[in-house]
Amino acid sequence: MLNTTTDYILENERVCLRPLRATDFTNLLPFSLNEPQIWTYSLISAASAEKLRFYIDLAIQQRTAQTQYPFIVFDKLANEYAGCTRFYDINNSAKTALLGYTWYGTAYQGTGLNQACKALLLEFGFEQCEFERIEFRADAQNERSVRALQKIGCQIEGTLRNHLPSPLGGRRDTIVLSILKHEWFNGIKQLNWPIK
Repeated sequence: MLNTTTDYILENERVCLRPLRATDFTNLLPFSLNEPQIWTYSLISAASAEKLRFYIDLAIQQRTAQTQYPFIVFDKLANEYAGCTRFYDINNSAKTALLGYTWYGTAYQGTGLNQACKALLLEFGFEQCEFERIEFRADAQNERSVRALQKIGCQIEGTLRNHLPSPLGGRRDTIVLSILKHEWFNGIKQLNWPIK
C-alpha cells in the first residue's frame, strides 16, 4: 500500500527521490525558464514560472487527495536537482498504480539517471507498496520514451486511439505499457541497472 501521507525518501547510489514540495519551485525554475521543450509531449506543461507554480501546486493537491505521489529527482552524481516523477491513479485496493509525469533537464537525459530512478520506483512499488501492476503511458509520437520503457522491461499492451488532446494540437494516441509483479521478481529486478 502506498500511503500518500507518509514522506518516503527513496535512494540508491545514483538518485535520491523525495516528496515534491512547494519550496521546490526554486529548484525547478531554471528548467521552466530555459528548457521549454522538455514538456513537448506532456499533458501538463511547466514551461514558464506561472505554469511551474501550477504544476507543483496541482501535484501537491493530488497527493493530498490520495491519488498521486509526486517526487523531485536529485541526481547524486551531478549533485543537482534534475526533474520530477510520480505515481498516479493509485488504487491501493486493486494494488495498481501508474508511473509517469516524468521529466528531466536536457543535461540528465541519456545519462542512466532515468533507469536508476525507475529501478528505485519499481522496487518500491512492487516490494514495499505490494502493487501487482505498474502501468506507464506515453504519447505515441514520443518514440524516445516508448523505447526507454521497453528497455527496462515494459510490455506494450496496446494503443488508446485518439485518446487525449495533444499539446502539439489535435488529439494524441496513447501507448499503454506495464510491468507485472511476477515480471519484476522473475527477471526485471535482476537486470544490470542502468541497462545499456
